[in-house]
Amino acid sequence: MAFGLIRNVRHAITRLNPDEVRHEADYPLAISLNAPTPDSLWRLEGYFCPPGLSKSKRAQVLEILHSNRKPDIEIFDSSMDCPRTGFVFDADQPELCVRAILKRRPDLMLSLARHIAPFREPVVKQIVATISKENALFSIATALPDIVPILSLPWAIGEFASDTAFLTMNQVRMTFMIAAASDRPIGYGEQKAELGSILAGAFGLRAIARQLVSKIPLGGGLLPKAAIAYAGTRVVGLSMERLYRTGYGYTQEERGSAYEDAYERGKVFAGGMMKKLRKS
Repeated sequence: MAFGLIRNVRHAITRLNPDEVRHEADYPLAISLNAPTPDSLWRLEGYFCPPGLSKSKRAQVLEILHSNRKPDIEIFDSSMDCPRTGFVFDADQPELCVRAILKRRPDLMLSLARHIAPFREPVVKQIVATISKENALFSIATALPDIVPILSLPWAIGEFASDTAFLTMNQVRMTFMIAAASDRPIGYGEQKAELGSILAGAFGLRAIARQLVSKIPLGGGLLPKAAIAYAGTRVVGLSMERLYRTGYGYTQEERGSAYEDAYERGKVFAGGMMKKLRKS
């Protein structure tokens, strides 16, 4: 059984192509900064190209912010008229500009985070939240046919018959994306240690989830199973963010504390999804 599971996980992971993430992250951004005075332009530059960057990185970011190519994003100081296609920058609330850009241009998410510092934290948070929810939903969906036999979910079987394979593949995809957003190398060889820790943790979470589902009758184990998938994925993501930001991941104690918090979050999310499923 263990060897079969390993084969399933391995097959699922081979479906991932880190080059796709790398291509998205390396998209050549072109941003236009618009301000009425040198001082206001300096404020714009100072926010999107903060002090502390290396000389080479600063030159790279300034080239993006003052590109001669057709801009992907146009940013206007709040004292100016802003066209509908542009984004307003308020020096008192600069994070609102970042949120608006990410909402309207999700296709540029990884490239923005990789190159422009203020985008990094919100993008990584979004990646971790999204993948954690996806894995919780998949855990619910793969268990539903056993609890509600009349419900057909053909996409949840076949090559992803092992939910562990899918959850692990999604965590690996998340790791590629977090590395890309953190301006780190992306790939199986480049992230060998990180991927090894994901594979090691996958089997423990699978055992806990199956034990809970088997002990709680009438589908009551779905909520903890989904919460475990959510929590395990969230902790992996948060630890990777810490690793790429500071050079070291969570300690065992920090991982345990983060898991408890993530598990409670996962229960709330899974409970909300179960209510929606019951209504439908």
